[in-house]
Amino acid sequence: MINKLKGHTEPNKTVRILETIALILLLAGFFIAFAGGMRKSGASPGQLTSLEPVQMVRDESQEEYDEDSKFCEIVYASGEDTLSVDIPCEEYEEYSENTITAYGVETEDGTRIFFDHPDTTTAEVADSYREILVDRTMPTFNFAISLLILAVSVGVILFFGKVFTTYEKCWFLTIMALATVVAVLFPEESANGVNGVIIMLLYLLDTFFNILCELLISKQSRYNFLVSVVVEILEIAICVVLMYRFATMATTLFFWLPIDIVSFINWSKHKDEEEEELTAVRRLKGYQEVLIIAGIFVWTVVVGYFLSGLDIQTDFIQSKSVETAIAYLDACASAVGVANGLFIFFRLREQWIAWYVCAALEAVINVISGQYVLLVLKLGYFTNTTYGYIKWSRYIRSHKESKGLF
Repeated sequence: MINKLKGHTEPNKTVRILETIALILLLAGFFIAFAGGMRKSGASPGQLTSLEPVQMVRDESQEEYDEDSKFCEIVYASGEDTLSVDIPCEEYEEYSENTITAYGVETEDGTRIFFDHPDTTTAEVADSYREILVDRTMPTFNFAISLLILAVSVGVILFFGKVFTTYEKCWFLTIMALATVVAVLFPEESANGVNGVIIMLLYLLDTFFNILCELLISKQSRYNFLVSVVVEILEIAICVVLMYRFATMATTLFFWLPIDIVSFINWSKHKDEEEEELTAVRRLKGYQEVLIIAGIFVWTVVVGYFLSGLDIQTDFIQSKSVETAIAYLDACASAVGVANGLFIFFRLREQWIAWYVCAALEAVINVISGQYVLLVLKLGYFTNTTYGYIKWSRYIRSHKESKGLF
C-alpha cells in the first residue's frame, strides 16, 4: 500500500517540498485555532456582579417574524445591552409590551447578561454565558475546520500528484482556498438546534468531495462514483439538518445512491481499449434531448406544486414565499439531476450541459438561502464543467464513437 502510494506522489521534488510545508502549516494552524476555540468556549463566568435594573425599549428592527414558526423572539434594548424574550408566534401581532424591566449580572470578563426576572440562578447565568461564548467562538472554529479541509485538499494533491495535471491541481486548490475564505467571512448561523459550525463543516466537506468527484468525472475515471456516494450522504445530512429541499433529498436517497453503484459497474465494463483508467464516452441524438427536456418540465411543475403545499416547520427559511420559490427551483434541480445521473450512467457528454443547468439552479437557491460558501462550489462546477465538456468532446471526436444511448 505504501509503495503504491509513493508511486502516485507528486514527482517534482521542489513542488513536493512546498506542498509538504503547506500541509504542515495548515495542520498546525488547525490545532492552534481549535485549541484556542475550545479554551475560550469552556471559560467560566467567574465572579458575578449584580447590576441595577434597566428599563429597556422594544427594538423591532432586530426581530424576525414568521407566522409558520412556533415561537418568535421579542427584542428589547438599552444602548448596547439587549434582552430577548420568546413568545408563541400567534401572539406576536397582538403583543403590546413596548418596555420591560431587565435584571442583569456582569461576569468576570465584563460580559453583561440580562433576564426578564430577578433572582436568577447560577445555572441560568452559566447557560446564557455559554451561549454567548459559543457565538463568539464560532468564527474561530469556522477558521479551524476551514484550515483542516484545506490541509486535506493539499494532502490529496501531494499524495496523488501524478494523477492530476497542473491545471487540475491549481483548480482544485483554488476552489478550496476560496471556500476557506468565504467560510471565515460568512459564518453560518445555527439552525433547527444545530450549531452553525457543524453546518459549515458539512458545507466544506460537501464542497471538497463534490469538486473531487467533478474532477474525476472530467478525467473519465470510474472512481468518481465512489466519491459520489460520500457526496450523496453529505447532501442528505444537509437537507435533514436544515429541514429543506426534500425533492433533492428524496432524489439523492432513491436515485443517486443506487445510480452511483450501477454506474460504477457499467463504467468498469466500458474501459477505453488503449487506456484502462479511461472510460469510453459518447453523445445523445436530437430527439432524445427534446423528450428529456419535456420530462424535466413536467417533473418541475408536479413536484414543485406538491412540495410548496407541505407545511414543514424550519427556522432556516423565514418566508413562505421564499420557501415556495425554493420548492419549485428544488423540483427543477432534482429533475435535471435525474437526467444528469442517467447521462452519466450511459456515459453521455450531455451530462456536462445538465451540470451547467443544475449548477445555475443550485446557485440561485444558495443566494436566496444565504449559503454563500456553497457558491464557491458552483463556481467550481462552472469552470470544471467547461473543462470536462472539452475533454469529452475531444475524446469523442478522436474515437468516433457511435451516437445514441446504446
